Amino acid sequence: MTKKSVIRCLLALVLALYVGFTVVMANEAMSRAKCQGFDIRILQIEGSRHFVTATEVKRLLKEWNLDDTDRPASSINLQKIENHLRSVINIEDAEAELLPDNRIRLTITPMIPVARVFDYSGHSYYINREGKRLTANARYHLDVPVITGVFDSVHPAAGVLPVVRYIQNDSAWNSITAQLMVDSRNRDIILVPLIRGHVVNLGDTTAIADKLSRVMTMYRKVLPVKGWEYYDTISVKWAGQVVATRRVKSIPEPAIRFDQEGDVQEEDINSMLVATDSDTTAVSR
Repeated sequence: MTKKSVIRCLLALVLALYVGFTVVMANEAMSRAKCQGFDIRILQIEGSRHFVTATEVKRLLKEWNLDDTDRPASSINLQKIENHLRSVINIEDAEAELLPDNRIRLTITPMIPVARVFDYSGHSYYINREGKRLTANARYHLDVPVITGVFDSVHPAAGVLPVVRYIQNDSAWNSITAQLMVDSRNRDIILVPLIRGHVVNLGDTTAIADKLSRVMTMYRKVLPVKGWEYYDTISVKWAGQVVATRRVKSIPEPAIRFDQEGDVQEEDINSMLVATDSDTTAVSR
């Protein structure tokens, strides 16, 4: 090896040591650098507006003692912040990351309600696609499907979501569905159409496409002839059949009404589910 080659190797070694030393010192400096605050970003998703604000997130961080910017940024537990935020009822998801400038970016996904629930026990709330609940109040008024009934941990309102999803994805049914009711006696799902005068008994959440197809056939071929108020209940809960019950009572008022403050006034919903054996029409497919 020539003298020139030896000098080059020594210079390369010195340079490598210098770079390594610089990187180590920079990492140590970064690890000691204090947090420079929080960059809170609320995703603007249709249907989730106003369910959470940056101001509310800052208040929560302070309440949880997770807003300490006097600590080194690298020592802040980002997972803990995420877990706390995800436990909030009006937050669907949260992500925390440390930025190069030692700020902590929080990306918040607000809860996206897919249905409004009116529980006959006196509770009203929204639910998202996973059944997570958000208490309803005057601040939140969203145009989402309505579910009514008596619900608990054994029979949650989220059990109706497969029907809600199907109706929302079907433009025809989405435009004519007023609400979904759950009969507390047998847990049948009752669809209340905007076509006032009858309800549709879907039974459970299975074969929804086939059931609603049978109802649509009834709408197109039978009701225009018999009259839209001739039947009070159209049942498609049994496979391959449409069972229509003739009306024997006057058409009741809507089961759910809203006053100017958005509160619910309940009426006797059982009157809409009256079925008589005296005049029942069965249509088999």
